[in-house]
Parts: sequence; structure tokens; C-alpha cells
Amino acid sequence: MKKLLSALLIMCVPVFAQAAGPAVELTPAPINKDDKVSLQRGAQIFINNCLGCHSAQYMRYERMAMDLDIPADILQKNLLFTSERVGDTMKTAMPTELAKKWFGTVPPDLTLAARVRGSDWVYSYLTGFYPDAKRPWGVNNHVFPDVGMPHVLANMEAQLGEKGFKEAMADLTNYMVYMAEPMRAERERLGVYVLLFLAIFAIPVYFLNREYWKDVH
Repeated sequence: MKKLLSALLIMCVPVFAQAAGPAVELTPAPINKDDKVSLQRGAQIFINNCLGCHSAQYMRYERMAMDLDIPADILQKNLLFTSERVGDTMKTAMPTELAKKWFGTVPPDLTLAARVRGSDWVYSYLTGFYPDAKRPWGVNNHVFPDVGMPHVLANMEAQLGEKGFKEAMADLTNYMVYMAEPMRAERERLGVYVLLFLAIFAIPVYFLNREYWKDVH
């Protein structure tokens, strides 16, 4: 019950900051939920950069590794910190008191961010930072004006260049879309089999129906 209540509260609060900015034109996110390599890269970026401040407390490392075909040794060596176990959920190590001191509030949980905001919003936000000396962190955001979050991926953007950075943010967005609804891909696969079954089953039903009604006038 507590977890359900927490999830509902998360869906009611803004993601990444305190208040939503004015509507802007969003960049379509190049999402491919079947691209396991992209999802793996996105998971690595998320764990190495986002978990420093944000949690994803409704996602387990074990589930992520299973869904994204990440070998156990790779998970243990590259994606788990010393105090974490495979069965743990993704929680930030940042103390609440420090988060409030540095950012003025506790950074929100990101498990459902892509589901609440939409993939285009997340992608546009991640690629929308620009220098602004008037802001406390020296940056602002086209999608979220006066954002309270620093551009934590600035070094990555400088190293990869504009095109490479956008590709990396596409991977990160792709992963966040998966994380917000891990069962979605499996549901879609099952849906195909259900439709095929119904299509095949309709054939004998049709002939049975015709046979049943042929003597009825």
C-alpha cells in the first residue's frame, strides 16, 4: 500500500525540478524499445550519472539485467556499487539532508519520469541545456526555464560533440522509457500471439457457424 501511494505521489509531482515551464516545441525522441544495445548504453549512462542524485526505487538491477540481456559479471563489475546487491532497487546514495541543502529540495524519483512526461519531453529536456550566467548553476534549459538542476552531463556533451551527445541522450531516454514500463515490450509480444490465435481460431468458428445455420430458414 505504501509503495502504491508513493508511486501515485511521484506521478503528481514535477520531474527534474519544482515547476513546469511554458509549453515549447519538443524534439521527437528516436525511441526503439527493441534495440537492446541502445537500452544497455542508456542503463549505463543512467546508473553512472543519474543515480548520483536521483533514485529509481521501483526498478531492480536484477530485472534490468534480465530484460536487457546484461551478463551477471558485467552487471556486478560495471553497474553495481560496492554496497549494492543484484536484487536491490535503484536508490541514490545521496543523503536527503545534503540533497535539500544543495538543490533546495530532494531530487525526484525517475522510475516513472518518461511515463509521466513522455519520451519527447525527456529527450528534449536532456538535450536542452544552455549556458546562463544568471542561474545558480550557470545553465538554463529550453524545455524547463529556470531549472534548478545542474547540467551534470556537460562533460559528456563536450567530449562527444553535439551529434554524439544527442545519440547518447537518445539511449538514455530509451532506457527511461523501458524503465517506466518494463512489461510493455513483453505485453506487445504477447499481443501479437493473441491476435494470431484469434485469427486462426476464427476459421473453424466461421465454418462451424455456417454449418449450424445452414438448415435454418
